[in-house]
Order: sequence, then C-alpha cells, then structure tokens
Amino acid sequence: MSSRFRSVLFWSILAAAFIGPGTVTTAARAGSGYGMGLLWALVFSILATVVLQEAAARITLGAGQPLGEIIGRQGQSWNMILFAVIALGCGAYQAGNLLGALAGLQLLGDVSKWWLLLLGAIGAGILWTGNTTVITRSLAFIVALMGIVFCWVAFGADTAAIDWLTGLVPKVEEDATVLVIGLIGTTIVPYNLFLASGLSKGQSLQEMRFGLILAILIGGLITLAILLTGTMVKGEFSFAGLAEVLDAQLSQRGSLLLGLGLFTAGLSSAITAPLAAAVTGKSLLGQGRSIWDFQGRNFRLTWGVVLLAGLVFALTDVKPVPAIIAAQALNGLILPLVAVFLIRAVNDAEILPQAYRNPLWLNVVSILIVGTTIFLGLNNIWSASGKVLASLADIPLSTKLMINLSVSALLSLWIFWKMPKNRTAD
Repeated sequence: MSSRFRSVLFWSILAAAFIGPGTVTTAARAGSGYGMGLLWALVFSILATVVLQEAAARITLGAGQPLGEIIGRQGQSWNMILFAVIALGCGAYQAGNLLGALAGLQLLGDVSKWWLLLLGAIGAGILWTGNTTVITRSLAFIVALMGIVFCWVAFGADTAAIDWLTGLVPKVEEDATVLVIGLIGTTIVPYNLFLASGLSKGQSLQEMRFGLILAILIGGLITLAILLTGTMVKGEFSFAGLAEVLDAQLSQRGSLLLGLGLFTAGLSSAITAPLAAAVTGKSLLGQGRSIWDFQGRNFRLTWGVVLLAGLVFALTDVKPVPAIIAAQALNGLILPLVAVFLIRAVNDAEILPQAYRNPLWLNVVSILIVGTTIFLGLNNIWSASGKVLASLADIPLSTKLMINLSVSALLSLWIFWKMPKNRTAD
C-alpha cells in the first residue's frame, strides 16, 4: 500500500500539469455556456487520457527508452515535423499560461500587462539554471489547494439527475466545437505523453498503472468540479464572474483563492511548457549531440523561443479567456498526430516484448479515440472555413457530419491497417 501511495504522489505531476489556467478557463466556460451539456466531452477526455498516458508510460518500461527516442529513430523528416508541431502547441499553451497568471494577479490588485515581463524573466531564470523541481512541486501544491476549493464550491451547484444523464449523450453544437476540442486539448495534453514516457523509468508495471490512473482520475474530478462551478456563473463568462461565485460560497475569500490559484497555475505551467518543448526536441533530435544537453545551445534556444513567443503574443492586448480556449483547441488538433506515433510504437514487436504491447481490444479503443479527435477537428475546420467562405456556410449540417464521419472512419481504418503486423499477437 505504501508503494502504491508513493506512486499516486509521483504521478500527480500529470494531474498538476493539466490543471492549469487552460483547464480552469475552458471547463468553467463550458459549464457557464452549456451547463452539463458538454459533460460527455470531459468524460471522454479523461478516459482517453488514461488510455494514452498509460501506453506512453508502458513503452518506456518495456523498451527501456522514452517515446521521443523511439520516434527519433524513424527518420529526420518526421522528427522535425513532429518537433515543430509540439513546439507550436507549447507556444500556444505558453501564451495562455502567462495570460492566466496575469489574470490571477489582476484579481488580487491593480496590475498592468507589463507584469508579464517579470513573469517571463522569472520563468527564463529558472529554466536557465535547470532547477525546476522544487518550485514546480511547491506551486503544484497550491494548485491542488485551488482544486479542493472548486470541489467544495461544486456542492452548491444546482443540477438535476436528468442534467447529468443528458450531458453524457454526445452532442456537438456548431458554436461549441472549439470548446469541445479545448476540453480535450486541455486534458489530453500532447506533450504530457512525452512527459509520462520519460517519468515512468524504474517503476513496475503494476505500480505505474495504479498511480497513473488514480492520479488522472483525481485530476478529472477537479476538472468536473470546475465545470460545475462554471454552471453557477450568470451572464457572459469572465474571471471576475467566476470570482463572484466563489466569493458567495467562501465568505468573500473566493477572489483571493482564485487569483492565487490562477497565478501559481499559470507560472508553473509557464515553466513546464517551454521545458517540455525542449525535452521533446532533445529526445527527437538530440541523441548523442551535446548541443541538446540540458545546458546545451539548442536546448536553451528551444525553450527560449517558446517562452518569447508566448510572451510577445500575451502582450498584444488579447482577451485572456478566448486566447486560452483557442490554445487548448490547437493542442486538441495536434493530439491525433502524436497519438498515431504512440499507437504504432506500442504495437511494435521490435521495440516491446509481448507483455508490454497493446492487446487487440486496447488497439480498438485507441483508434476510436484518435478517430473521435479527427472528427471533432474536422468540425472545427468547417466552422472556421464557413466564416471565410460564405458558400461553405450554406452546406447543410447533415452533409458536413456525414463527410466528417466518413473521413474519420477511413483515416482510422488506415491507421489500423498501417500498424505493425504483430498487433493481434496478444
């Protein structure tokens, strides 16, 4: 039991990694705008996170190498494309992280946007030294405290049993597509797959599964509490409106706790996102190359560019809520590409012993997850294209859904067909 408890604490870093400003914003916005209507998307994202993160961690236990190094052996062209995609996603996250941290400070007092420069300098200083362990664990504790606050407030949400049942039925309204993809993107964070793969070395398979699954489910419970709290916001969603709800439930201390939680979540994530981009580059492109060491030129250049890009975007006076949701949606679109590499690796007999490869039923579940993310991504493309070309907006919704379903099914079948031929060996 003690080893399992330590495993849960160990893997809680994954929950802390996706419980950031993006999760608070996207889940609360979903509850505010659609009540329990998007509950199905949250449940899907948590289950999908368990499946994909467990596979990423299992790869390292079976192969003795993290996912990035395994993919890195497949050819430089794919490595560069995947690295660019992950870095782009981390850059989008970075802007949302900084805006979330700033929004937290603004709930605590009169703070201008130029405080972002100080936040960027703090992040750069910590990344330059490489000593991120102590501060990220300390900030993760405060984020966990914020999660407890949301769970407490969520008990005050006025929801009926029929709302829960209705919310579990998948339904995608056209104006909610970005939010649905955002819920998925903020939970199944693509770069967290590389993080899980890198962390699992040295654990037993049973301990890893117990700790990882329970930690992710706890993170999902906190996200559900945030969504329920969002249902209590009246009118258009904003951080100020969310703070009013918390104040009413917590004797006027809600604004303080939300501000502190958003700030710490944003700052810790503002360190994690650039670091994850650099670690991904190291594993994909830096095997045996000193310039990709933790103190190497390329490693520092990668996190520096991601940090600077996020800082520049955050300083352009964009509104934090739409920007953060857009960042989560972008990562939701990136997810299928990363998942395809993961599924191929976890089925390869040249990499993994039989006991560590996917059984057939888990392959089917994984393909369904990827197919669903492709379907939602196509919906988002239709929505964006319709705003540019009026003729596309006139296409009936039923036709769009049929096209999306057909393309998603064909791509899913193609992915399954292209798997290593040993996929049914178990």
